[in-house]
Amino acid sequence: MTKEQVLQALSNVQEPDLGKDLVTLNMIKDIEIDGNKVSFTIVLTTPACPMKDMMGRAATNAIELLVNKDAVVIVNFTSNTSSNRKDPRSVLPNVKNIIAVVSGKGGVGKSTVSANLAIALAQSGAKVGLMDADIYGPSVPMMFGVRGERPKMTEVNGKGMIVPMEKYGIKFMSIGLLVNEKDAIVWRGPMASSAIRQFVTDVLWEDLDYLVIDMPPGTGDIHLTLVQTVPVTGAIVVTTPQDIALADAKKAVAMFGQAQIKVPIIGLVENMAYFTPAELPNNKYYIFGKDGGKRLADEFELTFLGQIPLVQSIREGGDYGKPIMASDDAITKKAFEEFTDAAVRSISMRNAEIPATQTLEIVS
Repeated sequence: MTKEQVLQALSNVQEPDLGKDLVTLNMIKDIEIDGNKVSFTIVLTTPACPMKDMMGRAATNAIELLVNKDAVVIVNFTSNTSSNRKDPRSVLPNVKNIIAVVSGKGGVGKSTVSANLAIALAQSGAKVGLMDADIYGPSVPMMFGVRGERPKMTEVNGKGMIVPMEKYGIKFMSIGLLVNEKDAIVWRGPMASSAIRQFVTDVLWEDLDYLVIDMPPGTGDIHLTLVQTVPVTGAIVVTTPQDIALADAKKAVAMFGQAQIKVPIIGLVENMAYFTPAELPNNKYYIFGKDGGKRLADEFELTFLGQIPLVQSIREGGDYGKPIMASDDAITKKAFEEFTDAAVRSISMRNAEIPATQTLEIVS
């Protein structure tokens, strides 16, 4: 065997989402040959890649079929998380992907989706941060079991920086960590926007593959401040199946699709898609309607990222400070794992196919 033969064989193996072969995409490195033994490394676009096992099997088959049927093939994996940032990186310089989780209305479980998405990404090997941008209704301190705790401060190049808290493998920050939870935050829009800018510029996020931002409901000041401050990679829209939620979700989709904003939609996820009681895990009760999120995704030609059931353990995990992805409930976790896999694939395709998002200058 020669390296040329190995590369020729691997040029027949496609990256399933990007639609090109591994050699063309420069995803093969460190080829080593010793007699019938050949090893090489596939460089994934994300450590959370759900297709790596399939690509590994396809690569092994290609060597055995096209080069040497007796070959002993060792496939290693590493990752270089894809990013399409083209900005000067004056803010969040070491964050590769900034993902906004949005909804048109409150009460659809957006914070639950954000928290479990972040943890699922981290469990797959990615470096992940979670920013709670819901200034008026912060949920992260309760969901992560850190109510009453305060982040530490440090100094970087003479500037005071907030050190994000860490738990379940991710870094996170929320206004709820800085104020008394019994106090209402009664701020006008400019003050809330200023807080978001500080969460971007004055928090020591360091190196991250993904920064997940749990946005407030609606389409207001905080959303505009975010797209003015950082180049958002894309938005994930959360909805529930009933028509009243879908009507507001359409507004969130429309906001990010406006010509002056133009942030790509990574996809849409349907939360509380059906109720499943713990004692009857195979039963599905569509108490909020059926497949409303699927229909909305089809209507707007969006990627449908999956359905999250309404399950008691998901609610309990958020209330007790242990999100379901940090639990041992394998059955319930599966829905979030499948959603995360779909989101990661959509982000990689967005980075490969769509021009970089620019920060925007919006005249009020």
